[in-house]
Amino acid sequence: MLKFKNSSLINSLSLIIVGLWGYIEVTSPTALIPVIFGLGIMASYYLSNKFPEKKKIFVHVVLLLTILIFFSLITTRLPKSIDAGDLSLVRVIIMLSTSFIALLSYSKSFIDNRKK
Repeated sequence: MLKFKNSSLINSLSLIIVGLWGYIEVTSPTALIPVIFGLGIMASYYLSNKFPEKKKIFVHVVLLLTILIFFSLITTRLPKSIDAGDLSLVRVIIMLSTSFIALLSYSKSFIDNRKK
């Protein structure tokens, strides 16, 4: 299983890159929503390393942002992409996959920390 650090970086980069790809394809400002979430996840991760005494807060911000983008992709974007049946479906599946893997990684990390 990926560590918190790796899953955060992979998820944030996935959201940023795939979100920019979507924006280039459709030139709709709403395609930048995953980019904003990706930047938020990356910034929170960076701040958790820069301020170790506040790491717990930033880790929870990363978790919250990941949960929000995961469920917003499922409820709003996925049905539209399935109907369209084009590359937008591939983009949504990539973002959902990395977010889901990150959520699993965060859950394992929280469980392991509770055992300590």
